[in-house]
Amino acid sequence: MSHAMLAVPELSWYRRLSDRLVEASSGRAALGALVVFAVFSATVLPWQAAKAAEAVGDVGSPDTSFWYSADRLYELAEAYGEDGRAAYVLARVTFDVVWPLVYTAMLVLVIGWLLRRTFEIGHPARLLVLVPVLALLADYAENLCTAVVMARYPATTPVLAELAGVATAAKWTTLSAAFLLVPVLAVLAVLRRDRTRPEPTVVYQPR
Repeated sequence: MSHAMLAVPELSWYRRLSDRLVEASSGRAALGALVVFAVFSATVLPWQAAKAAEAVGDVGSPDTSFWYSADRLYELAEAYGEDGRAAYVLARVTFDVVWPLVYTAMLVLVIGWLLRRTFEIGHPARLLVLVPVLALLADYAENLCTAVVMARYPATTPVLAELAGVATAAKWTTLSAAFLLVPVLAVLAVLRRDRTRPEPTVVYQPR
């Protein structure tokens, strides 16, 4: 009894949040977010990638791996050198603050708009709009862990070094799921529109 009473408000809170996000997702907002995402991906993303390659070479980066151990993170920190680590930390507190917001806004608005056209208010499927938000939180957790580890190296940071790989795996898992939701929901929206489209009225005209 007590467990059920505690679970209902929690579920209601998530549903209220998801409904608000979905109802705020208009077609115009989704289109605008897509344009910003495309421009950012075509301009800022390549520029940042070139800067990272200049700073650390072809050693690799933790945030582009699916998962890595604490030992691997320390190996990268050593390979970067002092200047490379400083450049890595700077990118995490500048570029990697803005970029997750760009892709999250795009995914939330696009997924929300599709859900709005497919499922009514209060439907459990609307909780899917929160998947990109989970990716955002995982991305920021990854950035925090790796930036602190790089900043403190050669001192070790055991807890954050272990959590960094978990956060990165969570980021890629939720982000991949969010991008896969877009075509799936688009198909469902089209199918629902076809089902709800009224049959054409045939008027009989006697000769």
